[in-house]
Amino acid sequence: MKKWKFTLGVDVSKHTLDISCSELNEHIKIKNGTEGFTQFLKWCRHLQINLPDSFLVLEYTGGYEYKLLQFCQAHTIVYARIPGLAIKNSMGITRGKNDKVDSARIAQYGEEKYKSLQPSKPLNAAIIRLKELLAFRKRLVRENAGYQSSIKEREHMYGKNTKDIIVKSLQQKQKANSKIIENIEAEMMHIVIEDEQMHVNFTLITSIKGIGKVNGLMTIAYTENFTSFTNPRSYAVYVGVIPFDHSSGTSIHGRKRVSHIANKELKQELNQAARSALVWDKEMNGYALNKLKTKCYKIVLNNIKFKLILRMFAVVKKGEMYVDNYKNVA
Repeated sequence: MKKWKFTLGVDVSKHTLDISCSELNEHIKIKNGTEGFTQFLKWCRHLQINLPDSFLVLEYTGGYEYKLLQFCQAHTIVYARIPGLAIKNSMGITRGKNDKVDSARIAQYGEEKYKSLQPSKPLNAAIIRLKELLAFRKRLVRENAGYQSSIKEREHMYGKNTKDIIVKSLQQKQKANSKIIENIEAEMMHIVIEDEQMHVNFTLITSIKGIGKVNGLMTIAYTENFTSFTNPRSYAVYVGVIPFDHSSGTSIHGRKRVSHIANKELKQELNQAARSALVWDKEMNGYALNKLKTKCYKIVLNNIKFKLILRMFAVVKKGEMYVDNYKNVA
């Protein structure tokens, strides 16, 4: 790993960026936009910070960093996006918090961890768009679930009344949301079809029983078309289906359990895929029935989720559709 001459830590917010240079102990606060980036370049020239010899470290924020990343790519600045929890856990005992201090701590983290940090890959506009659409779709699905719950509650309390203005309004909102969801799914499929390799991988993973359109799109988006995760076990840890030991010395022998540090939305969607696989996949069904003799349902379902992840990575690696070779030997 290259030893960078300068490590820049960036604390990202909606309107501003706090940037600290670890080696020079310098700080600047700029606007999160073109005007601020021009000011940043002047600051670097003044301090003789050579950007090609610099490594920029920032946290994931879910979107506020995209202008900065586009600027970095335009000026060939190497950067790494790090989960905030990783930085927080590396600090030890800390007191106080503000944007300037946070940027300095991020820079310090980058300086200390430079050997293990991997530069982030360039942004993929199609993947970013997919994630945005998936997030908005999830929001609309939750809204519809809330509307449906309210309708059932009113019907339970007051009985069915087709003239109830509240129920009619809720049903209209549901219908409108459902139409938008259809349009969002159509746009997501258009994005996938336009990218040949993305379309091939989507077709491969959705050939697996249990993996439907939404699970397929989410897997493509969050593995960045199987480039950010090339190992199924790493992805399974990210989703939260790999159990870890909880033991210490001779007195603590806890059972293995999955970590709460995971992408909960992916895990939730994979739950639905696992339940579907139990119904439609004879091999999974047989496996589950056998395991349920000694294991609880949640553990068995978790194992099914891991098996589905293994299958998705296997079909993509081989470039072949999933083939059901199950034979009932009983």
